[in-house]
Amino acid sequence: MPELTQLVHGPQAEAKTIRIGIIICARYRDCGGGKCFRALRERQGAFSRYAAEDQLQLVGYSSCGGCPGGNVEYVPAEFLKNGADVVHLATGLVVGYPPCPYIQQFKAFIEKQFGLPVVVGTHPILRIPAKSNSIPEGSRTPFRAEAEQHFGMIPNTNRSVATVAF
Repeated sequence: MPELTQLVHGPQAEAKTIRIGIIICARYRDCGGGKCFRALRERQGAFSRYAAEDQLQLVGYSSCGGCPGGNVEYVPAEFLKNGADVVHLATGLVVGYPPCPYIQQFKAFIEKQFGLPVVVGTHPILRIPAKSNSIPEGSRTPFRAEAEQHFGMIPNTNRSVATVAF
């Protein structure tokens, strides 16, 4: 009956295993990877680019080593030893404050030196409208104000954690 399935659903793409290495910002080196791993499992954020039938396998997870990214010279080699097909630079490199100034250099270096494609991002970015009342005006830090002005959005901080004004 495979012929009937092809007639009804079209040609079936062959499932493949995609082995992924993730590099995070050293500022978040204590991160347990929950958002990244959840996004990988649920095919969200940058992981939505992979076909549903493909199996995604994490083969490495490391920090950049701190500015200016010393581990970026070595970590992809370890990923390759574990069969990596692609490297993801974690979302924290993009949305941290300040954003990593080395993202483009990391991407170019890894692609040239190790021949691995690099995807910038892992999990989706949760944002709420800047006009939201979830953050009291007096608790907005200068960093949040700059983010609001630049992006028109601010991170979701509507949590039961005290916010300190600077």
